[in-house]
Amino acid sequence: MFVQLPSRTKSGLRWATPLVFATLWCAFLWISTRMPTTQRMLLEDWGALTGGPGLPETWQALWSSLRWKTLFTAIFLHADWAHLLGNLIFLLIFGLPAERAMGPWRFLLLFLIGGAVANLATVLMIGTPERLVIGASGAVAAVIGAYLALFPRAKLGVVVPLGLFLEFIRAPASLLIGVWAILQVVFAYIGPAFGAVAWSAHIAGFLFGVVFAVLARAGIERRLRHARNW
Repeated sequence: MFVQLPSRTKSGLRWATPLVFATLWCAFLWISTRMPTTQRMLLEDWGALTGGPGLPETWQALWSSLRWKTLFTAIFLHADWAHLLGNLIFLLIFGLPAERAMGPWRFLLLFLIGGAVANLATVLMIGTPERLVIGASGAVAAVIGAYLALFPRAKLGVVVPLGLFLEFIRAPASLLIGVWAILQVVFAYIGPAFGAVAWSAHIAGFLFGVVFAVLARAGIERRLRHARNW
């Protein structure tokens, strides 16, 4: 498991990550307390639904067949506790430092647009019709990609089981996240939970996060240079 090592530098208030955390949690609690038939209806109405085999022949066909709002609403739906908690843990580990670097509003854009792009990629890549795409995994993958772009030399604490004991070691974040990214590519074609987990959403979200963070960092640096000139 990854653990974010504490920073010695002071930072401002980070409210976007806790807000996303609370929203994901409350949405799951609200849906899980509904009747099973109501739960199913909510998932079908707000989850991103694959529409058929292969890519549409034209962009016009894609626009008319895709429920665009569900690319965003699907982010806040989860199948069970394990699905939710896994996303929440990685959100906290990588979201707090990413938000500190890019600011809360950019972080919210990263999470929402990254999640929507990841869901869109999955809808287009899955050939089986009428399959629900739900969960914040793609959005969290975008946060992980942004973290790697913002902190390429950072180190993460890793808890490694050694027999009956647990060893805490430090490892480069680029190495750990790189291994994670490779596994997403492999699992997209073969591996555990093949066909049940939208690995393509993880890949698309991760790549979006890297690009978003690079562009955001360039914008921040330009503004800082402009402020110093004044």
